[in-house]
Amino acid sequence: GYSLLTGTAGGGGRVYLTLDSRLQTAAYEALNGAKGTIGVYNYQTGEILCMVSSPSFDPADPPEIRDGDTQYDGVYLNRFLSSAFTPGSVFKVVTAAAALEKLEGVASRTFHCSGSVTIGGDTITCPYVHGDMDFYGAMANSCNCVFAQLAVELGGDTLSSYAQQAGLLDGGSVSGIDTAAGTYVISENDSEVGWSGVGQYEDLANPCALMTMMGAIAGRGSAREPYLLDKVTSMTGTAARSTGTSGTMHLWNADTCQALADMLRNNVTETYGQSRFGDLPVCAKSGTAEVGQGKAPHSWFAGFVDSNDLPLAFVALVENGGGGSAGAGSAAA
Repeated sequence: GYSLLTGTAGGGGRVYLTLDSRLQTAAYEALNGAKGTIGVYNYQTGEILCMVSSPSFDPADPPEIRDGDTQYDGVYLNRFLSSAFTPGSVFKVVTAAAALEKLEGVASRTFHCSGSVTIGGDTITCPYVHGDMDFYGAMANSCNCVFAQLAVELGGDTLSSYAQQAGLLDGGSVSGIDTAAGTYVISENDSEVGWSGVGQYEDLANPCALMTMMGAIAGRGSAREPYLLDKVTSMTGTAARSTGTSGTMHLWNADTCQALADMLRNNVTETYGQSRFGDLPVCAKSGTAEVGQGKAPHSWFAGFVDSNDLPLAFVALVENGGGGSAGAGSAAA
């Protein structure tokens, strides 16, 4: 409706977003100056309530940003929609889903972690010796040794298929804005398959896609896809035009999603600490993504509130933020 002659008087409109400014402020402050992103959406309606990307600045008072100024790396990029990062252990949710559906009896198996395992001539390590544990314990401990071995059992083709089903590989669209695609590279090398199963190797994931996957697990196999644009009205507030609601994402079967929800809930009660989230029934997975020697790992925390009264899925990423539960987990809380 913009007119070069008369400007908005020629027929402009007011644009209403689904964002909540209070949540935006809370999320931006939770990142505390770190680079990263936080997203929250209602997985039953699709409304994105929070979408923060940091660093940022006040467009009414822009700073002078010089080339090479690391304080503002990626400042013009929306990290939530337009970036893909190494996911680290958050990807173990995908590996767990594939194991539940493809490896008969995996949920009743007992696993052992001695702190490292040799696969294909390479040593895959855990930060601790976890000892004996069941499938739930392996997820709560985020055991690299267990999930790397499960990845090799499953094979790269299967993991790629499940990452595709989870919506992590193809870019999507949020109210007409394209989101970044993720990456899963199929390897014939067992050690690389093992690393890919724990969210390393060449794995990349978009934060918005991870959040949506968590919403679909919360919905026990389906969730509304996220959208940002609520409505457009005339400048006088009349003639409202609804932008339409989002579509529906379908994930693995309901039994698989129920098992994953139970595992993610167990993560919070047994590992991350329920007290961080008050009385909210939070289900979550942390991730500590190694991104190269000399750099602190990226910190992830993604999950959902398992409640019809507050059906929220979320993702938090703190670039080079260290341990997932400590860095991104604190921001998410």
